[in-house]
Formats: sequence, structure tokens, C-alpha cells
Amino acid sequence: MGQMVDFTMEREGLVKPGDRVELKEDRASTMSGMMYYYTIKDAIAMSSNLKRPLTKLAGTVRRVEQQVSIYMVTVEIDEE
Repeated sequence: MGQMVDFTMEREGLVKPGDRVELKEDRASTMSGMMYYYTIKDAIAMSSNLKRPLTKLAGTVRRVEQQVSIYMVTVEIDEE
């Protein structure tokens, strides 16, 4: 089982469980050091900051859950 990463999505129906997705990596230098964050291409959903970079930039949507005003998308990142 690969690493699970959560993303926030603002609109319903952009991805569904089972969809294959590609990710875009960005970095930010913070007082805590380098942080990595990811976007499901093309600007579908965004992750929170991660302390370590992902080894792969592709995965499979495992879950989409509606929250109060957003959707939480859980992606299983491909293993090496």
C-alpha cells in the first residue's frame, strides 16, 4: 500500500474514487525548513504542506468525502 495524501477540492465531481491522477510539486521555504505541497493536475485540488517530498507524482483517488464547504480527496501515491 502506498502513502496516502489528503487534498482539498472546492467543487464537486472533479475526480472520483478509482481515477488516476498526476501531481505537480511546489516548494516553500519556511521558518520550519523546506515544505512541499502538491496540486492534482490541472488545479483540481491542493494538499497541505508536507515535510518530505513524495517519491512519485502519480496516484489513484481512493476516497472523496464531502465536508462542510469543501471535499476531501484521499490519493494513494504510487509505490516505487
